[in-house]
Amino acid sequence: MPRYLVIQHEPAAPGGWLVERWSELGSAVETIRGDLGEPIPARLTHDALVVLGGAMNANEDDRYAWLAPTKSLLRAAVADGIPTLGVCLGHQLLAVALGGEVIRNPHGRTSGLIPLSLNAAGEADPLLSGLSGREVVQYNGDIVSRLPEGAESLATAPDSSVQAARFGPRAWGVQFHPETTPEIFKEWMANFSPEPHEAADSPARWLAEMESRRDVVRSTGYAVADAFARA
Repeated sequence: MPRYLVIQHEPAAPGGWLVERWSELGSAVETIRGDLGEPIPARLTHDALVVLGGAMNANEDDRYAWLAPTKSLLRAAVADGIPTLGVCLGHQLLAVALGGEVIRNPHGRTSGLIPLSLNAAGEADPLLSGLSGREVVQYNGDIVSRLPEGAESLATAPDSSVQAARFGPRAWGVQFHPETTPEIFKEWMANFSPEPHEAADSPARWLAEMESRRDVVRSTGYAVADAFARA
């Protein structure tokens, strides 16, 4: 069974469904907390790398000291052909690490359950194939505005931003959150402040939707975990 290294950026953004599933499969999962000062290795000694989400911007290396070494590790993992998955901020870090760009979404934050809109490449992709149309969790204010050379878009969000991409033969980034449980999302909503296009009661509505679709959200997270385990 593969050994996973998971990089977590903040206490309220753990590995959720992904780590739960990999643990069920008997895999070893080690989590490094960059926000707690735990060092990011220069090279990967595990079988796969997963970089989770967080509220920081992918370019804020001066404020968050572990982001630069995380990007270096992502570059090394992709170059070495090691299975790599970036989730939300991790997706953005992967894009920046390989020469792409990340900006604040000019349409505002994307939140709640959003359909996964795979293109033809996404439908044929080993990580996401068969998941088109599934409702996936999104909660992001930043987007990948330009993919690095050689990367391929796999899905497009309703605001036309990159919803998922393949950055190498065994490297993926997803702007959505396959790991996020209703309980994790509820923690995010504790500090919710509505943007102009969002209603004040949005957290209650999103949480109700997530709870009512718990089995679907979990099955999607598990499907991504299973496909990544085969990468």
